[in-house]
Amino acid sequence: ALFSMTVPLPTLCLLTVLCMASCSDRAATRADLIVVNGAEVGTIDPALSSAQTEGRIITALFEGLMRFNAAGRPEPGCATEPDISPDGRTWTFTIRESARWSDGSPVKASDFVRSWRRLLEPATAADYSGIFYVIAGAEVYNTGSLTDFSKVGIRAASDRVLAITLVNPVPYFRDLVAFMCYCPVHMDTVERHGMAAWKPGTLVSNGPYVLQEWRLNDRIRLRKNPHYWDEANVRMQTIDVLPIDNANTALNLFLTGGADLLIDKGLIPSSIAGSLLDKPWFHHRPLLGTWFLRFNVTRPPCSDARVRKALTMVIDRRRITEAVTRLGEQPVATLTPPGTGDGYQLPSGLPQNIAEARRLLDDAGFPGGRGFPVLNYLYPSKFPSDNGIAVELQAMWKASLGITVSLQRQEYKVYLESQKALAYDASRSSWVGDYNDPNTFLDVFTSTNGNNWTGWKNPDYDRLITGAASEPNAAGRNTLLHAAETLLLSTECVVAPVYQFTGVQFYHPGKLAGLEANLLDEHPLRTLYWK
Repeated sequence: ALFSMTVPLPTLCLLTVLCMASCSDRAATRADLIVVNGAEVGTIDPALSSAQTEGRIITALFEGLMRFNAAGRPEPGCATEPDISPDGRTWTFTIRESARWSDGSPVKASDFVRSWRRLLEPATAADYSGIFYVIAGAEVYNTGSLTDFSKVGIRAASDRVLAITLVNPVPYFRDLVAFMCYCPVHMDTVERHGMAAWKPGTLVSNGPYVLQEWRLNDRIRLRKNPHYWDEANVRMQTIDVLPIDNANTALNLFLTGGADLLIDKGLIPSSIAGSLLDKPWFHHRPLLGTWFLRFNVTRPPCSDARVRKALTMVIDRRRITEAVTRLGEQPVATLTPPGTGDGYQLPSGLPQNIAEARRLLDDAGFPGGRGFPVLNYLYPSKFPSDNGIAVELQAMWKASLGITVSLQRQEYKVYLESQKALAYDASRSSWVGDYNDPNTFLDVFTSTNGNNWTGWKNPDYDRLITGAASEPNAAGRNTLLHAAETLLLSTECVVAPVYQFTGVQFYHPGKLAGLEANLLDEHPLRTLYWK
């Protein structure tokens, strides 16, 4: 064996042979860097994406006003440092004179105006439209109450000057404009070619790389963009991004030299997780992300908050992290993980309390679980540990509450569609923060947020989140967010947090550089280089 672990030798050898066969045609034209990214990318359209795996490709192809550096902090991108008005509400960005699209044409302020308008059009149905609501007029335009886009606080003052007016001061706005959905797209190409605009040979982008090739279920090849303003600091000429979501296949590809970097935190065979901790090529640290359960509040029995609380209060979080995930994850009872924001005090959440859970279930009309319908638990096939967690939850709910659970395991894209369609009772979920602030977690569950796949709408919660956005005092803002999270977790129990994620990367530190573990789990491909 290549290293000591609890994988049977015949299995390891077979997987190695399969990996070698599957990448034989890649070897003939090996890219400078080969990255295993997890599941197949569904879209590279910044307006339509909501997945972290897609974001890595998008931010290699496109660049916003700001960009994330290797440490996960925002820095000037295709614009210089902004000028901010004394009241904090108007941000003025100057596009770099050297910023170019991959066809050589200049990036203009109007490109951002047109791109953001497209994302905010109600017909686009962008899941991340809510992240633009900090901009004056964006919400009413996105919901259809306003039809005149000129009244939205996004204005091209000239070809190179973009002025943005916010509803209220936003301390994390630098992080927002570095996020993938704030990247501009080449609207002339999108309008001319429609869906074909995203194909190799047609796509026009402004990031460090261009799309050379996209072979479904095989690879995406990125080639260095010679028109990129910071081209001199992009060291890799070509990068292959592989859509491999089988943990054993991914690991063996890395160990046999078929891949240089594994960057998906889910690509760890759960049976060997503990064996990896002392390997010099295995890198991990806590990140700004939470593994949790969503409840479908529109479908009985989970339409009853007492049932949701009962299901939550029998979960042994520590058993899940110690027996299944085994990477030192922190069990948490809050949606916002420890370390989020500046001065934010986490609420208590719902602790494990089996006696209280049984009382709540009795009170809901299911004493000892009698009469309780079979509970449908949805989870994806993508992540190895999720199957083990599903089995543990099934056993906990049966032993403590007398509930029978049907485990529904689906291919990742199907699973996402099932969540969106509310075709579940309880569902495995996760959220990685887009910026270091509690709002990135709590805003998800407002009534109009495109990522709120629970069916839950609560005007009191919406008012708390809206009030926090308009509160200029930091302590007062944190108090409102604390009240909102308490309502979400303890009063209504719409979600059940289980543990804080650990960010994971597989690479040889003596060879590959330009990566830093960080809370946002941001690892730009443009910063990577061989020592």
